Amino acid sequence: MAGTADQGALLVPLVVAAVAGYILGSLPFGYLVARSKGVNIFEVGSKSSGATNVRRTLGSGPGNIVLVLDMLKGSVAAGWPLLVAWGAIRTFNVPSVLGYVGLGFALLGHSFSCFTKFRGGKGVATGAGGLAVLMPNVALVSVLVWLAVFFAARYVSLASIAAALSLPAAAFLFHRDSLALSVAGAIALFVIIRHRANIVRLMNGTEKRIEKKKDKA
Repeated sequence: MAGTADQGALLVPLVVAAVAGYILGSLPFGYLVARSKGVNIFEVGSKSSGATNVRRTLGSGPGNIVLVLDMLKGSVAAGWPLLVAWGAIRTFNVPSVLGYVGLGFALLGHSFSCFTKFRGGKGVATGAGGLAVLMPNVALVSVLVWLAVFFAARYVSLASIAAALSLPAAAFLFHRDSLALSVAGAIALFVIIRHRANIVRLMNGTEKRIEKKKDKA
């Protein structure tokens, strides 16, 4: 009976973290920012509501706003369960599980938002925001990889894929526990799958680059 009660005590925070994470992730900031400018972001560019498509369509200002907001919802989805569900954390000694669940469902919500007919972005910014809370050293490595690849190749998609691939390696290097490694691997796989169309365009040489200002001039 005690075991069943303990499982029930953990199940409730897990369900709450999952539902709240999905709702937070579903907040369609890219769509809303673009709509405020009279643009349906799902009908232009890559038809993604992520910060990159918003930036390409509307400029750096709106794109940066979406980037920050998408990162923030990942951070909140991953962070708030750690602050609220103290009872479950003390009982089961799993301080990261609730945060991982919140982040995982935030990624699902971001990519398949219930507010936009299950359309969305690719999860890079949301994932980065959540990892900054749960595994800051892993998040830092992925950001450095992203910057290095982007400034070398000028492809956002390639930089995002490289950053995703760095997650399991960084998790193994810094954490060396199966849970962190599994979460990092799952996020990497999710991001790469969401970039499958970009991978095809990269292979075909048709992917769009972000040009330098002097190149544009």
